[in-house]
Amino acid sequence: MQASQDRKKNARRVRYRIRRKIAGTAERPRLAVFRSLKHIYAQAINDATGTTVAHCSSREPELRSRVGYGGNLEAAKQVGATIATRLKKAKVDCVVFDRGGVIYHGRVKALADAVRAGGFKF
Repeated sequence: MQASQDRKKNARRVRYRIRRKIAGTAERPRLAVFRSLKHIYAQAINDATGTTVAHCSSREPELRSRVGYGGNLEAAKQVGATIATRLKKAKVDCVVFDRGGVIYHGRVKALADAVRAGGFKF
């Protein structure tokens, strides 16, 4: 196997190990975060029914006009604040955080802190 395939295999194993331990419900959905090099995405998922409660990404036109480049801390903070307001509209007050197998650092931490500043506990 090539090194890149080993890296992908290990990342997938870590992501699934985390996902085994946490699950979202209607009262407490799973806030899944995906981070790419250029953008950051967040969605709240009810795993019992397999539905998305709310979602937000740095690719949305209103966020893109505010932050420009989507792969920095400012974009992550804006996505976190926006997902928090959308979850409040959906009458959700608590979430389970799913970091998606990446280290809780940098943009993922900035997004989580912005959601916490929006009044959520996890």
